[in-house]
Amino acid sequence: MSLRSVLHNSHIPHRGAACLLAAAVLLSACTPSTDPPSTASHAVVTQTSGAGWPRTIDTPRGALTLARAPQRIVSTSVTLTGTLLTIDAPVVASGATRANSSVSDTQGFFRQWGDVAQARGVTPLYQGEADAEAIVAAEPDLVVIAGTGGDSALKLYDQLAQVAPVLVVNYDDKSWQELAVLLGRATGRDTQAAKAIDTFAADVARTRAALALPPQPVTALAYYEDDSGANLWTSESAQGRLLADLGFTLAPIPDGVRGDFSMGRRKDIVQLSGETFPQGLTGATLLLFSADDADTARLRANPFLAANAAVQAGRVHALGTDTFRLDYYSSRHLLARLRERFH
Repeated sequence: MSLRSVLHNSHIPHRGAACLLAAAVLLSACTPSTDPPSTASHAVVTQTSGAGWPRTIDTPRGALTLARAPQRIVSTSVTLTGTLLTIDAPVVASGATRANSSVSDTQGFFRQWGDVAQARGVTPLYQGEADAEAIVAAEPDLVVIAGTGGDSALKLYDQLAQVAPVLVVNYDDKSWQELAVLLGRATGRDTQAAKAIDTFAADVARTRAALALPPQPVTALAYYEDDSGANLWTSESAQGRLLADLGFTLAPIPDGVRGDFSMGRRKDIVQLSGETFPQGLTGATLLLFSADDADTARLRANPFLAANAAVQAGRVHALGTDTFRLDYYSSRHLLARLRERFH
């Protein structure tokens, strides 16, 4: 997986429904949503019977009523799977990405939680493009689909909704904590979600107290594999918000490098390439996400950055290859690395 590719009411009982779905796949047109994410499209859970069930969820595809807590969840989004595991939701199978990359293990699961998935018996259904037949064969009583992002299987919504309830979640505008609350309410794992959030908050406080910050401000970035540029994390990104919580100050991003827009409608990153690449790295310290020490060496050897003050001073730090998607697991790994680097 390359960094650029990453940046991109009643239901029929689920058991024995594979044949029905196969027919639906053949007869139905696949129509992915092209609507941009908006505040109105956020999934919101509404209690309809005290603290119990049923629960009604307002999603980007309309209201979804769940009669009971799910017992066999299939996640079609490798990004959302990590948060489902965090709250101990009963995930039986998940979509995956290309295996054996810098961010994925042999099953195509993200390295930060791949061992957890394996220990819990989560089956990898496919790598890359979603496979409707494989999803149905896992006999889900709830299917979770990302409404946005490169791992969205939204084009299969109509087919899968004939087999099991389908929960659509937009994750590009939410922290993992917000996702945990939403998914916790939808799956009956409210308590587990709150516990994970509290545990992480305590870890953040402990880390902030232990850090000896490097020269400020810092530029947070993900360096391209071809050395041609980088994505800068903005103050609205999960990475930028976490750094701010830890006491770091993000360097301002010059208006001249922003261009007309970066990454479509996203506000969490700014793309740098060509002459805007060196111009955009204004921090006294460079923090490399989705990177290891080899990536640090590549960046420091880039001739276009020879005059950069942070590069010249050796203030370039890799924060781990699992930090592009910050879920509960990778965020805690990040905190540990920061304590190791800056103490």
